[in-house]
Amino acid sequence: MDPRSIVLGFARRTDAHTLALMSRDLIEAGLGWEYRTERIARLIADPETVALVARDGKDVIGFGVMTFGDERAHLTLLAVSPTYQRRGIARRMIAWLLESATVAGISSSHVELRAGNTAARRLYRSAGFVETLRMPGYYRGKESALRMIRMLRAPGVANVKWRPPMIDKR
Repeated sequence: MDPRSIVLGFARRTDAHTLALMSRDLIEAGLGWEYRTERIARLIADPETVALVARDGKDVIGFGVMTFGDERAHLTLLAVSPTYQRRGIARRMIAWLLESATVAGISSSHVELRAGNTAARRLYRSAGFVETLRMPGYYRGKESALRMIRMLRAPGVANVKWRPPMIDKR
C-alpha cells in the first residue's frame, strides 16, 4: 500500500455505518458506544461539521470529524484502521481539517483524548497541539482525558484578507 494512493474527501451519508463501527472499535472501545450510525449521519449532514474520510480505493480506512463554532473548532473523532496506522494518514487528515478551520477563520482547535493514549498524544503534539487540561473521569466516569489545543490565530482578531498581487500595482 502506497500512502500517496490514499484519497481524502468528504464523508457521504452512506459512510455513516462504517464510521460508526470504526468509532465503536477504535475510539470508544471499553466505554460504550455513543457514536452510532444515526449520530454519525447527523454529523455528516450538519453544515457546521466537516466529516472527512480517507479511502483506499472504495474502502474507508480512516476518518475525522470536526465541528466549527464562531471562534473554535472541536476535533470530535479521529481514527485510522490498524492496518493503515503509522503511515501518515492521520497526520494528513489533521492537516486537512486544520487548514479548513484556518480558512473558516477559526482561532483555535480543541481535542480530547484518553490520557493513557500515548500514540495519539504524540500525534497531536507533532501537529502543534499542546496539553491544557487533565480531566479525571471524563470518559463516562471510567477514564481520564487530556484536552489539547492548537492556536490558529489570535482570538478576537479578524483574519487579514489575502489579495492577489496586481500587475499594475493598484
